[in-house]
Order: sequence, then structure tokens, then C-alpha cells
Amino acid sequence: MHIILADNQDITRAGLQFVLQTFDNSPYHVVSDKATMIQLLKEHPDSMVVIDYTLFDINDIEELMVLSQRFIQAQWLIFSEDLSVDFANRLIVTLPQASILLKESPLSEIRECLAQVMLRRRFICQRMMEMLLTNNRQEEEKTILTKTENEILKDIALGMTTKEIAEKRFSSFHTVNTHRKNIFRKLNVNNVHEATKYALRAGLVDSAEYYI
Repeated sequence: MHIILADNQDITRAGLQFVLQTFDNSPYHVVSDKATMIQLLKEHPDSMVVIDYTLFDINDIEELMVLSQRFIQAQWLIFSEDLSVDFANRLIVTLPQASILLKESPLSEIRECLAQVMLRRRFICQRMMEMLLTNNRQEEEKTILTKTENEILKDIALGMTTKEIAEKRFSSFHTVNTHRKNIFRKLNVNNVHEATKYALRAGLVDSAEYYI
């Protein structure tokens, strides 16, 4: 399989070339712009493209999608220092021939990823999988409560009393207290401390905001 290195970060490019030298019969080409990458894909349409999405001249995920549809035999390894969970989720759903590897990954995982993608198998690095699982769990936990209950839980976690929350929401003490009881019941918690831990875990309250 031909490999196209589309990464404009010198240190990363040098490191990848060093690793690829340990793979037998894997010719690779280094490119610095989209036009050269496309030309090589025309010549070798079943290549693996190792690309740093954030440092190459690809405008957005839509353009990446167009390229993947144009060269349907190619494997795309998104090798980047920082990718959002939303981007990764969308990439996984819409681009089955794409793999994800973060630059913080250990050398052993980088080698394993390259080997798997050469076999045309999708690979998602451990760190990104952890981020995706954490995000999905937070979204699931948020859906347990209604929008109003999530808002009130956030206020509780930030230390507001029932009276203060009622004044803020222009609601009665009784209404907010009922919401509070429903929140505790749904979350199966018994006190503010447990409710706050849930709010932090679900991402309703940022830890920096909580400790202010």
C-alpha cells in the first residue's frame, strides 16, 4: 500500500518517516499541499493518507468528505494534536474508511494504528475512545432530567439555595422545591453533595466554575 504523508509539521513528518521505515514494502510520499496529494491519489487511488487535518489546506470536514467520496478506495488516517469530540463523532459516522490517531499517542499505538490501517481496518486511538465514551455518557446522563431540572441542578451545584433559585427563575419556592425533589429522586441521590458530584460528572458545571 502506498502511503501519503500530508502533514506540514516538520517534527511529526520526520517521526512518521522514521516509523514507516520499519514497515517492509510500504513506499511513502511526502506532500505539502492538497494539489500534490490529489495527484498522488489519482496515481495510487488505494493509498493510505496520513493527514493532520488542522495543519493542512483542507478547509473543513465537508471537503474531507468530498475527497473521500472521490477516492473511495483510499484509507484516511487523521493524525492530529487536537480534535474535538464532535468532529470525531461526525467523522466516525460519515466516513467509514477514516481512522483517528492523536499525536500524544505512544509509539506502540502509532505502530499498531499504521499496521491496522494498512490492512484496511479502522483504528481509533485509546485517548479518543475515552473522550468519546465520556462525552456519550455525559449526554445520556443529561437526558435523564428535563431542561428545567438540568438548569436547577446546575444552580444547586453552584451553591444556590432553593429560595435564591426561585427568585432567579421568578418561580415559587414550592415549585423549585418540587423540582429539587424530582431531581434527587431521578438521580437516586440523597443530598446536595451527591447531586453536585453528578452535575460535575455530567458536564453541567465546569470544575473551574465550581471551585470559584
